[in-house]
Amino acid sequence: MNDRAGLPIRVLFVCTGNSARSQMAEALLRRLGGPAFEAFSAGTEPKGVNPLTVRVLSEAGIDISGARSKSTGEFLGRPFDYVVTVCDRARETCPYFPGARRTLHWSFDDPAEATGADEQRLAVFRRVMGEIRLAVETFIPEVLEERDP
Repeated sequence: MNDRAGLPIRVLFVCTGNSARSQMAEALLRRLGGPAFEAFSAGTEPKGVNPLTVRVLSEAGIDISGARSKSTGEFLGRPFDYVVTVCDRARETCPYFPGARRTLHWSFDDPAEATGADEQRLAVFRRVMGEIRLAVETFIPEVLEERDP
């Protein structure tokens, strides 16, 4: 048992821009994980939240209209149970979080790089959000079981 027993499981999702993937992961874990989790997100090079991220999450009933892109630097020195990189570039450049119990890597396409008409780009955002939802839905019971075997 760790010294955080009984406290919410703290998870930091990291991508490059903190504009899409890590924002989606944070929002989905907040919604699906409930009070057992505290979710945060950051970027190695924050760029602002992509409006299509706000839109696809809104379609799923999750409002992140007040969200902002945050730098990983804002979270250095804070304790996390898990740090999850959600893109390959972030994995390479993510700072070390010494308080993290585990570091995981999930690789997702960057929907912000999608090209074409709005509907085509929106389809990519929806696909990536669905992939992230599946990863989060798998992560929750695994982490809870790990914590309380």
